[in-house]
Amino acid sequence: MHPLSLAAFAIAPALFWLWYFYRRDRFEPEPAHLIVWVFLLGALVTLPVAAVETLLPLSEFLIAVVAAPIIEECAKCGVVVRFIYRNPEFDEPMDGVVYAVAAALGFASVENIVYLTMVTLSSPLEDILLVYALRALLSVPGHALFASIWGYALGRAKWEARGRSILILGGIAGAIMLHGVFNLLLVSDPVYAAGMIVFIPLVWWGVNRMIADALYRSPPPR
Repeated sequence: MHPLSLAAFAIAPALFWLWYFYRRDRFEPEPAHLIVWVFLLGALVTLPVAAVETLLPLSEFLIAVVAAPIIEECAKCGVVVRFIYRNPEFDEPMDGVVYAVAAALGFASVENIVYLTMVTLSSPLEDILLVYALRALLSVPGHALFASIWGYALGRAKWEARGRSILILGGIAGAIMLHGVFNLLLVSDPVYAAGMIVFIPLVWWGVNRMIADALYRSPPPR
């Protein structure tokens, strides 16, 4: 497969899920240029994240289940806090979810390109299509779902009078925990991987409740 075709193929799921979450913000959709900017920053942060994870003196299991969820969620959250949280366009609680998803899907796009490149170089077509389908339906939206948790926390914290730090830390901790469980199910025995059938719908249910609450609070009191 031509490199450009592979890249487009790999990024397509992230663009679909970005469109899906962007459409959930029904009151005041964010400027497209800021969504693209945060998406690209999320993609760029994969480089230092990959470097740190590669250098850690840990087993592959511990990196996948413990280190990667911590490093990746903190890195993606750092992008939103550093580059968009104080922007005037971040003006309602739902924006926290939208920008968090944009950063997460930028990250997931690069990750998808890497995985698909590796499998394309060493596997038959049926394996390539299987990996693509699993990542498009699980891993890519998984990044968006986990980021939505701390994104919701950021969106609420910006207009909360008290307890902002606790709210944000709780959001990050929740995202890390669920990301860790997700990775654990992926790297464990196939019997445990079947737990995805319960885990993924529960995460979707929780995130949809958060989105409903963020929309209820949007726009915030002036």
